[in-house]
Amino acid sequence: MNIGNFKIFNGNIITPDKIIAGGSLLISNGIITAISEKNIDAKGVVEIDAGGNYISPGFIDIHVHGGGGYDFMDGHEKAFLEIAATHARYGTTSMLPTTLTSSKEELFHTLDVYETASKNNSNGASFLGLHLEGPYLSIKQCGAQDPKYIRNPDPAEYKEVLASTSFVKRWSAAPELEGAIEFGRYLTEKGILVAMAHTDAIYEEVLKGFENGYTLATHFYSAMSSVTRRNAYRYAGAVEAGYLIDEMDVEIIADGIHLPAPLLKLVYKIKGANRTALITDAMRGAGMPEGESVLGNIDTGLKVIVEDGVAKLPDRSSFAGSVATTDRLVRNMVNMAEVSLVDAVKMMTLTPARIMKVDHLTGSLAAGKVADIIIFNSNINVQMTMVKGRIVYKSEL
Repeated sequence: MNIGNFKIFNGNIITPDKIIAGGSLLISNGIITAISEKNIDAKGVVEIDAGGNYISPGFIDIHVHGGGGYDFMDGHEKAFLEIAATHARYGTTSMLPTTLTSSKEELFHTLDVYETASKNNSNGASFLGLHLEGPYLSIKQCGAQDPKYIRNPDPAEYKEVLASTSFVKRWSAAPELEGAIEFGRYLTEKGILVAMAHTDAIYEEVLKGFENGYTLATHFYSAMSSVTRRNAYRYAGAVEAGYLIDEMDVEIIADGIHLPAPLLKLVYKIKGANRTALITDAMRGAGMPEGESVLGNIDTGLKVIVEDGVAKLPDRSSFAGSVATTDRLVRNMVNMAEVSLVDAVKMMTLTPARIMKVDHLTGSLAAGKVADIIIFNSNINVQMTMVKGRIVYKSEL
């Protein structure tokens, strides 16, 4: 549907600190122009009755690899567009397409495809830029990342990457690697978010990383060191550092499997809704039936099996990726972690928007912000998704 003038009414509007019962809002040319606790009287608008459901800011997923049977590493535009459309059905209105560790040639090809796809992406979640995950990771914490491409930061390489594109908005790396501090400084100077990921660092190394730009913990707990012993002495790891450094943001895969309910509660208790972002970290199996799948490029990626709501290695010895959707994350934080709906939504909207420095544009419902809006029911089943004032999904009721 084309961008037009809308009124959404008869809904419970979720704001960052409360819920406005029976509220309404106006949208003009893709921008929210008014919000009211009453039914706004407006002429010449398309009226959307929320039916007493929740009117929420659209969900923002700052770490996602795929969905709908596609991966961003597949190397073609259709993959990007299908992933965006798939996740929009579950309430995602903007996302950060995320790469996997790969060859340099494959990475540069993905950068090119992103540029083309972003211009033609009109039927799904919008793209906020690219998130590069690796190749500067700890081999000890590589997880499902291909170890043959893992290496220390190479200034010539990352400077070449960043000189070739303006679309890289986030880069995840291990702060303890040789050259990682210089890497963090360089990216921070360029205005790119640096996150610690797949790291075996101890607290002191994380703290030094934080002081040089590593301000976000990528998929907190996953592929990340905790308390270790070295020559009989105990050392705090990256997990403990994430808790101890008050100003460090964390992102969590709240699928209820990567982190069980007690850990979801612990993260929320210590870091709170303002420092915790929910992410899907979804691979191509998101929004698809369970069964055999592939992590990464469809032709060269890792074969996995999707069962029990998660991707696993074929021998079931380890998880190999998430198949979560954003609605599931919010639902789990409410039902499993016993977080208020307002805070659960904030962790999926305003907090990731602030982390990516786009909270002046999106992440909450306010006059002057982009009309990234969803309607969902009490079970957080999405009824409608609007991206920049364009309805891209409506449930069949």
